[in-house]
Parts: sequence; C-alpha cells; structure tokens
Amino acid sequence: MIIRSVEFAGSVVAPQQPCPGDLPQVAFAGRSNVGKSSLINRVLGRPRRKVARVSASPGKTQALNFYEVNGSFFLVDLPGSGYAKAPRAVRESWRVLVRGFLAGSEHLRGVVYLVDSRHPPTRGDREFVEYLAETGVPALIALTKVDKLKAREREKGVERRVTSRLGVSEDQVVASSARTGEGAEELLEAIAALLESEEES
Repeated sequence: MIIRSVEFAGSVVAPQQPCPGDLPQVAFAGRSNVGKSSLINRVLGRPRRKVARVSASPGKTQALNFYEVNGSFFLVDLPGSGYAKAPRAVRESWRVLVRGFLAGSEHLRGVVYLVDSRHPPTRGDREFVEYLAETGVPALIALTKVDKLKAREREKGVERRVTSRLGVSEDQVVASSARTGEGAEELLEAIAALLESEEES
C-alpha cells in the first residue's frame, strides 16, 4: 500500500456519537506508554510531519481519533490503557468508549494492538486481546520499540514469548520500530489485506 494522503477526519468522545463517515476502519490500540502515536506516524509515512499527536506524557489520546487515508479508509487511534495520569472515572469512560466501538462498529475491519517488546504482556494486554477474540474482530499484534532490544534478546525470540502469553499465532505478530521504520511496510500490507478481504466478501 502506498500512502498518498492522510487527513484528520474528526474525533468521537462519547459512545452515542456517530463516526465521521462510513469508510472501512482499522484501529490502533495499546497501553498508554507503548509508542502508539509514534508508530502510527511512521506507518502513515509521517515520521517528521506528525499526524497523530506524540507526547512524553502517556494518555494524551482521550478520544477515538479518525484519520482518513487515501480517501478509502479510516485509521482510528484509540485511547491508551494503563497508567495514564487521569482520574479513575475518566479512565473508565475511555474503556466504555473503546469497548463500545470495538463491539458496535459495523465498519471495523481489524485492530492492530501494540505491545512493548521490552516487557512481558500484561494482564490488561491479555484481557484486551481476549475481548477482541470474543467480538470476532481480527487482531494483529505489533511489538513496539524492538530497536531498543539487545541482539541477545532478539535471538531469544521475543515474538514467541508474546504469542504464548497472548494466545495468538506467530503470523499475527509483527516486530516494529517507530524510530527505524522496521515493520512499517509489513503493517501496511496487513492493513491492505484486511481491507481487501472485506471487498471480496
């Protein structure tokens, strides 16, 4: 897939609020400090001219942010989970918003779920992936920040560790780095495959 255009299409902040259009959707999700916005910018070919907001403080994405790509689909940036510095009631409202979207959007074609390659998947990671399985939404796991791993850690097979803990197959896991661009092309190909499978059905 070649990225020709990316436009911010709007945000959804409440479960009852409609999406900004009827295009197919592919969502990016993950913990608040996993590097989601940076990876989105890299995948969309905007590592310097930012599309998704990048911050040193986790939890800055507080809505469902829709980016129209090539005029043909929405990439949806979901609020992060985890230790975001926000009141518990606010974090719960994000959870309700995200789960309502995942279960209720008829245009959602798949989710790219990000896991920090430097740490074992958390209980929250497992619960999120299990929820995707329950709702029947196709999931791809992107291991972020692999450029920060030592060669010895890569050799030990961080992908296998993640597949065993999350209960997914190895072909669902992509090693990625927002800094070096590793995995970006593979993620784009996976997104294209999700969209093509919908066109064929």
